[in-house]
Amino acid sequence: MYTAMNIKRGVFVINLVRNPDIYHGKNEKTDFFEGWYFKLVQPRTGDTYCFIPGIFLGKEENSHSFIQVMKGNERNFKYLKYRENQFKASASEFNFQVGESSFSLNGISLDINQQYERIFGTLYFDNIVRWPDSAINPGSMGFYNYLSFMQCYSQVCAVDGNIRGKLSINGRLVDFTGGKLYIEKNWGKSFPYSYIWAQGNSFKDGDGSITCSIANIPMPFPIKSFTGFLIGIYAKGRFYKFTSINKSSLSISCEEEKIILKTYNKNYFLTVEALYKQDYFMKLYAPRGGKMIPVASETLQGKLNVTLFDKKKGNMIFNDSCFSAGIEFSESYMELIYK
Repeated sequence: MYTAMNIKRGVFVINLVRNPDIYHGKNEKTDFFEGWYFKLVQPRTGDTYCFIPGIFLGKEENSHSFIQVMKGNERNFKYLKYRENQFKASASEFNFQVGESSFSLNGISLDINQQYERIFGTLYFDNIVRWPDSAINPGSMGFYNYLSFMQCYSQVCAVDGNIRGKLSINGRLVDFTGGKLYIEKNWGKSFPYSYIWAQGNSFKDGDGSITCSIANIPMPFPIKSFTGFLIGIYAKGRFYKFTSINKSSLSISCEEEKIILKTYNKNYFLTVEALYKQDYFMKLYAPRGGKMIPVASETLQGKLNVTLFDKKKGNMIFNDSCFSAGIEFSESYMELIYK
């Protein structure tokens, strides 16, 4: 459903987004993508896997659905293409299918047999932690979901969660029971030109989860482009937001194989050190220029050092390190640091 709003020099259309988790491409014909990111961490070995199912609508011969498969510890990546009509999604629930594999907030059932990948089995998701939202600010992206001219929309579907079940991965049975889950998604026309992303919920000293997304946000004239960010940390049963929406401040710096994020608002100060090995990155496919091409680089073997400080009380709320972290950059991410 849509409505319209007059803003100075033009008319902008507002999207009435009630559930950012579900599929948004029902009425799209071209120049559109949507993909969900399921990150799974095996509890005993720390082996990390990621499945990214979705759909890309380009020119007729380019349109297709897909499942991207990442095996973090093996540093192995596959882009598995399916026909466009092999993607089927509910119009009202977070529930969709690519080929013979199905995906929802409650679990996934995989049946993949393509490009020497044979992966099958069912995983169930429990104790899901959601990003707190409201009718005014739906989902993690808040009121930006209402703006129809955004290049790319983002939604954190599950900040944290637990896994039950096993997958057979190329003949090896992997038990994920007791492991950690994270789910997010993106949709729109194209990925941002410059962005930095980091996520982790396998902390040494107990429960916790953090997700960080920073990107250049192009805007229609005469509005200037800006650096937008969504950073959320779930610690000791509470959720803390640091975003451009709630007027938090952010600084970004870098050292060799390390990105340092510092963000604060009137109550809290958060520092995230994202450490990585350059050789551990894999190339992921993302929409750019009307095609799905390998423009994103991600590792699932990163480390995050996270500290959260209460400015008013003068005490440390959270101080821990996370392994099996996802860290992802665009090709032009340094422009966010040296702009």
